[in-house]
Amino acid sequence: MQLKGKVAVVTGAGSGIGKSIAHLFAAEGANVVCASVTGRAIDVAAEIGDGAVGIKADISNEDDVRRMIATAEESFGRVDILVNNAGFGGKMMPLHEQTTEDWDRVHDVNLRGVFLCMKYGILSMRKTGGGSIVNISSMTAMVGFKHHGVYGAAKAGVNQLTKTGALDYVDENIRINAVCPGSVWTGLVAMSKDHPEPPPEAPRIPGIPMDRWGMPDEIASAALFFASDASSYITGVLMPADGGYSVGFSGMGAEKSGKSTL
Repeated sequence: MQLKGKVAVVTGAGSGIGKSIAHLFAAEGANVVCASVTGRAIDVAAEIGDGAVGIKADISNEDDVRRMIATAEESFGRVDILVNNAGFGGKMMPLHEQTTEDWDRVHDVNLRGVFLCMKYGILSMRKTGGGSIVNISSMTAMVGFKHHGVYGAAKAGVNQLTKTGALDYVDENIRINAVCPGSVWTGLVAMSKDHPEPPPEAPRIPGIPMDRWGMPDEIASAALFFASDASSYITGVLMPADGGYSVGFSGMGAEKSGKSTL
């Protein structure tokens, strides 16, 4: 019960990583406000049961974000934890093929949305003496990924908000950290044409030192660490959760074949 008595707001809680975070935080004792742009977060709150409230909210809309934080305060009296998980991947293509509309849509959700959630989450936390913000960023913000320039730029902005926010509010007992997932098997991946059916366990993926996809519950565990008092002396950290991808080249099976790949 690492979060007993805490109140958490989780965006993008209708599926994938956000859904796993909402369930884990509730299991650890938190009251949880589950938010998503679809109605699925309301269903997730119903799955959790007592101590959870679902809300439909578009994080790129300032009025929706205000209402989301107000819902937490009205339902549970405060906001102790904010997990900015909601995100939108956009189109994977070279920069010259991207439109300004593509850019705006990705940045409206992934960067403007995180800014708005941080702003109103911080305003709430200042009333009650502090809290913890966990931004779900991406490895695309830390390492170049082909055809992910627009998304990576937005997530790089999230990383900067994380570090700057950590400094801005360190004196007010508000810690701000980020988890940077690599390749994670979510419902969006499972529904893609390349992966039509979700496997019973994480499938293998070439080039990842741990030789497999990550799973949503593994990212949720990283978020729990930052949300809980276990990380009480940590702020402004960008933590990769990528199966070792950011460490460096793994050999891609060279150790198994006995042949060098260089």
